[in-house]
Amino acid sequence: MSFIIASLLFNGPVFSSWHAGVAKVDITPQESVPLAGYGGKTRMSENVLHPIWIKALALRDETNEVHVIVTADLVGLSEKMVNIIAGNAIKRYKLKRENLILNTSHNHSCPVTEDVLWLYYEFTPNEAAVKDRYTALVYSKYNEVIEQALTNMKPAELHFEQGLAGIAVNRRRSRGSETRSFGGQVDQDVPVITVKFEGQIKAILFGYSCHTTALGGLTISGDYAGFAQLELEKSFPGAIALFIQNCGGDANPLPRIRGNDEQASTLALMYGSILAESVKQVIALPMNVLSGPIRAVMGETELKLKEGLSLTELQEKLPSLSGMEKREIEHQISQYKSFGSPPDKVKYPVQVWRFGKEFILIALTGETVVDYSLKFKGRYGWNDTWVFGYNNNLLSYIPSERVLKEGGYEGTTGMLEYGHRAQYKEGVEDQISKIVHELVKKSDY
Repeated sequence: MSFIIASLLFNGPVFSSWHAGVAKVDITPQESVPLAGYGGKTRMSENVLHPIWIKALALRDETNEVHVIVTADLVGLSEKMVNIIAGNAIKRYKLKRENLILNTSHNHSCPVTEDVLWLYYEFTPNEAAVKDRYTALVYSKYNEVIEQALTNMKPAELHFEQGLAGIAVNRRRSRGSETRSFGGQVDQDVPVITVKFEGQIKAILFGYSCHTTALGGLTISGDYAGFAQLELEKSFPGAIALFIQNCGGDANPLPRIRGNDEQASTLALMYGSILAESVKQVIALPMNVLSGPIRAVMGETELKLKEGLSLTELQEKLPSLSGMEKREIEHQISQYKSFGSPPDKVKYPVQVWRFGKEFILIALTGETVVDYSLKFKGRYGWNDTWVFGYNNNLLSYIPSERVLKEGGYEGTTGMLEYGHRAQYKEGVEDQISKIVHELVKKSDY
């Protein structure tokens, strides 16, 4: 780490106002790469619709404490990737782990990285080599963007407000006659934080609760969230727009078109334009001033899994399977051989950032369904709480108690593709609510 950055972060005077830095780095692949997000036969990219990015916003408050939030047009990060990225940030820039949030848009039109959703894919040696080259690029770009954001810090003003956008539909209710009795909950809020340098907007952090799955062809892009970011950066020259995926685990942008990339791209552009317009309408009206300092806390709970199939049952099932189903069962068999049985629980980290006394960020892990956003905003404040999933390890869908009782993909069968033996036990929502409440209380002044 350079002397300049070290001095900037740790030897400077204590300021009475915000300092902020924002940066973005291009992670668009320069060769055909395996595409992420959908299981089945490996999809190799054929073209680029628009660039994809990793972006970072660094904040220093009046206590001289530094916090960084990083967004990425990726489907997710694995535990291994989080450990490497966060480890580098801690070592190079002396960031505290609780002061670093790593969010991904859950983009399904991006390259595969490292071991994210590893059971989805069956690579040839050449495809695996391409994936590994791209993963190395991504690691270097995370280091680069964090360093740039820290280096770029200047006196700043922060504001917050939220708008609305009608893009998301609860996909559990839209998937056929067997799901018609499922709930149709969605979260249409569009939270927005602006960062201004000398009165000019230089960063726009905004979020929405909806899968980035308007597209599904062989094209690299950021999906509707990518289009929204492009539109905002065009509308606010010199600004960097950073998209946060909120709690969209059970929401899709609908309608969608499959099999016609041109028509699907038109829809994705439209959804991005709607989302960007919501953000622009928020910015056009008075926004609330965000004060510091930030109190960042991080904690962890354990989510328990139900019993899975026995080793004998798995071995009997295996000969009739192929593709991803076969890999799922083979993985569980290997866990029996290595550990005696597949693990019965998973670690679940949560982060909370409190800005002064008036605003709270709650950063959850995994593919969190919408109930968590609605629940925590109802509990801690509809207008001054921002809840988002897709942070840290993309460990699984995170169902609410409602989703567990209803069953269906997000509550049951979707667990196997993440390498887990079975669905979560009842009480998962209570466990997450408990750790969130403990951290919110711990962050209070």
